[in-house]
Amino acid sequence: MDRRRNPRVTACLPVRIWGVDAHDLPFMQLASVKNLSSTGAVVQGMRRQIKPGEILEVQMDGEKAQFRVVWTGMQGTCSAGEIGLQRLASEPCLWGVALGCYSEMVAEG
Repeated sequence: MDRRRNPRVTACLPVRIWGVDAHDLPFMQLASVKNLSSTGAVVQGMRRQIKPGEILEVQMDGEKAQFRVVWTGMQGTCSAGEIGLQRLASEPCLWGVALGCYSEMVAEG
């Protein structure tokens, strides 16, 4: 059974991410959003190890928001290089347009 509170939308959106990795070293890199909801996202293509609980800055199309890392894919598994992010409550939703398009398709469907 799916425990998610919000529906997910499959996506392929380029983002820029920066913060501190698991070795306390600052980083900035490009990655892509694999799927998203109004409160979070799964990002793929991460080259750095990130600790759950870390706060990262995510930028898309000139807009920025902070997210908490809630899980990281284990090395050697199919989810390696992926992280699960939860948007901080005080931050804007970066992908409102993508979610809006999805909601319209579902309503028409």
